Amino acid sequence: MITWLVTLPVVVLMWWAMHLLFRKRGGKSALRCAVGANLVLLAGAVALLVVALSGQSAQAASTAQASTAGTNSAALIGAAIAVAGASIGAAIAVAYTGAAALAALSERPELFGRAMVIVGLAEGIAIYGLVVAVLLIGRA
Repeated sequence: MITWLVTLPVVVLMWWAMHLLFRKRGGKSALRCAVGANLVLLAGAVALLVVALSGQSAQAASTAQASTAGTNSAALIGAAIAVAGASIGAAIAVAYTGAAALAALSERPELFGRAMVIVGLAEGIAIYGLVVAVLLIGRA
């Protein structure tokens, strides 16, 4: 619950700032600022994650039950990272291969089967992330 109390104002503030930025500036400069702000937020989230995990491991040393909870939370965070990373990678891969497949299909429609296989292979990346997440959750 405390996580939502911290992150919700940050998300609202960043949305408001990006909205104003895109209104005042247009095009590439606003996009660069948005990417820079996202990188800063990503670095902050990683730092917060490291602090949370280190603080949780210090508490986990006191009792055996807390140790199990720390292991479970680390496995769940690892599963979330696996799914998120694989989904983002698959989205980027499908974007490029899908665009190339549509371009190829507009010139030669008989390439439909090959194009769908290539796009399907790109989607397989997300499945691998899901499998890793299921394995991590199963061990927790």
